[in-house]
Amino acid sequence: MQLPLQVTFRGIRQSEPLEAAIHASAAKLEATRANITSCRVVVEERSRHQSNGREFSVRVDLRVPGREIVVNRAHDEDAYAAVREAFDDARRQLEELLRIQRGEVKSRGA
Repeated sequence: MQLPLQVTFRGIRQSEPLEAAIHASAAKLEATRANITSCRVVVEERSRHQSNGREFSVRVDLRVPGREIVVNRAHDEDAYAAVREAFDDARRQLEELLRIQRGEVKSRGA
């Protein structure tokens, strides 16, 4: 990564173990050789209802040359599971982008 990983916590206290899990997931993304220029991660507690408990949302913003990948779908009662799901989605999108760039995806015939 050209810029250092940025991790932000909203509505919850900063957690060093959770931040370490985010850094490990970002390192796995770098292993895809996608030339990631920056990565920003926001972990927030969305709601705190008595009946539903805590719900976390994780947003991952990746920048690669000519493209930005944004994942904002991971919601879970476990912050670690939400991080894992968000990075899994980001990895899938990154791999699809790489397949397109390499020409491995067939275009539809007209």
